[in-house]
Amino acid sequence: MSEATWWYRGGTSKHDLHYIREAEVNTTLEELLLYFIFLINLCILTFGMVNPHMYYLNKVMSSLFVDTSLPDDERSSFRSIRSITEFWKFMEGPLIDGLYWDSWYGNKQLYSVKNSSRIYYENVLLGIPRVRQLRVRNNTCKVYPAFQSLVSDCYSKYTVENEDFSDFGLKRNPEWTHTPSSRTAPWHWGFVGVYRDGGYIVTLSKSKSETKAKFVDLRLNNWISRGTRAVFIDFSLYNANVNLFCIIRLLAEFPATGGLLTSWQFYSVKLLRYVSYYDYFIASCEVIFCIFLFVFIIQELRKVNEFKSAYFRSVWNWLEMLLLLLCFLAVSFYAYCNMQSFLLLGQLLKNTDSYPDFYFLAYWHIYYNNVIAITIFFAWIKIFKFISFNETMSQLSSTLSRCMKDIVGFAIMFFIIFSAYAQLGFLVFGSQVDDFSTFQNSIFAQFRIVLGDFNFAGIQQANWILGPIYFITFIFFVFFVLLNMFLAIINDTYSEVKADYSIGKRPDFELGKIIQKSCFNVLEKLRLKKAQAKEEKKMQTTDLAQRARRDGFDESEIQEAEQMKRWKERLEKKYYSTEIQDDYQPVTQQEFRELFLYAVELEKELHYVSLKLNQLMRKLH
Repeated sequence: MSEATWWYRGGTSKHDLHYIREAEVNTTLEELLLYFIFLINLCILTFGMVNPHMYYLNKVMSSLFVDTSLPDDERSSFRSIRSITEFWKFMEGPLIDGLYWDSWYGNKQLYSVKNSSRIYYENVLLGIPRVRQLRVRNNTCKVYPAFQSLVSDCYSKYTVENEDFSDFGLKRNPEWTHTPSSRTAPWHWGFVGVYRDGGYIVTLSKSKSETKAKFVDLRLNNWISRGTRAVFIDFSLYNANVNLFCIIRLLAEFPATGGLLTSWQFYSVKLLRYVSYYDYFIASCEVIFCIFLFVFIIQELRKVNEFKSAYFRSVWNWLEMLLLLLCFLAVSFYAYCNMQSFLLLGQLLKNTDSYPDFYFLAYWHIYYNNVIAITIFFAWIKIFKFISFNETMSQLSSTLSRCMKDIVGFAIMFFIIFSAYAQLGFLVFGSQVDDFSTFQNSIFAQFRIVLGDFNFAGIQQANWILGPIYFITFIFFVFFVLLNMFLAIINDTYSEVKADYSIGKRPDFELGKIIQKSCFNVLEKLRLKKAQAKEEKKMQTTDLAQRARRDGFDESEIQEAEQMKRWKERLEKKYYSTEIQDDYQPVTQQEFRELFLYAVELEKELHYVSLKLNQLMRKLH
């Protein structure tokens, strides 16, 4: 073959292009298979962390401590208390009854005295519960001069600067003296403030009667006063049946406006990770995950070294780096959580007569779960990198990439209007309607309005003129105009992409066709397809020959036609194959000679057909 046949399109031979394409296909399939193994391993790992019993344990404890009604008031519970009097009723009633289970039904003794309480007979109360409060100093806010004769004391909202560190009340007892905050303890986000650890701590007893007497003493001596801003109730449980720790925190906030706001947290976590055989199987998946992470990091470093700055021009490469970063954070959180559990768990359980602070461990385990959840989300999103080789998914990705500029421009206009309405709603309805009580709530309330969830009666009651005007104009501009404009942008761009695909502007190769071709090659190697194709071809040839004999053609004409057909199929396979489509493909002298002979034979065939037609016409005349 001459030199000209080796070069086309910038010096790459047809054979080299075919080899490059096959290598790219094989690399894509190998990468897809490897990533599916990684994804399956990650799914097993994440689902192994979550136990369905976590939800039921949280639900049972929530119904016991949050929904149990107060004494002499079946309509009130911790969820709905709004005064200090109701708070003390909860402390001396549902809280104590829920914490101390010292007998089976029928007053049968459940366990020995030295053992801890078993809530619902299955959940061991670890150590003893703790109650602590945070206070603010007097005169932390300024009173207007005209009201100073009426208001002598002023207690501001809780901040670190306003926190009270001085002893008060019965100073001889530890619950009336301030305990410094631990530096490693996490802060707590409440409704009206962010609170840190420490404060005035009350350590309860293992005896129900002693604890109740202590609560009565605190109530009579006004342990909760005007300076109180938050009271935390902390305790931890362990259920050996499902190997879960339940860390519970009940919070009562006393805002500067007066009244009381309650909130709660129930964290069911698995601190003892390797107990059963299934846990060790999950441990093996964790090791495999680390191996995959190491392999993927090496691969991406090689790509960066090979492509340099061009590597960062691909969105998929940025997604790959984000996924690797999340995986690295997950491994770091996992190592830190397990190290802290190993170091602190023994110490916390060693002294059963003190409060074990499991909240610190639960806090970091929740963060670890959040990182893993985000990681598995982006891991599934990466599937689109491989599905984009499919024609349908390629149309979707092409549509989104092509209309991105229009969407960005639309988003700017949308959020300008959306923010304007959010601020209008916050200023007009913020003091009357809970959904608009803060600017953040106003934003989410408007998203709910778009989805059809709104409180029109509350808006109208807050302002009977501006309320309906706000609602109607918001629905018209945002729902009927802006959202339909967004859909029109997507629809028009998709129509353009669909038109481009209909005239042949398709991706270089599709994943479905790659897999189909690979399966076909495997079957062909097994001689299944080939034998079947030969048999079908032989039957078609036999049928055509028999039909020609019935029409009156002699054997020489039939053989000549079969020879021409074989020649034509061979040339068409060589020059009209869809394997590689070229704009320019030079031929050799040998190939030109074959084409010339084929043209001569076609001329003979046309001359023979012309003679037959002339004979037919003469017979008709």
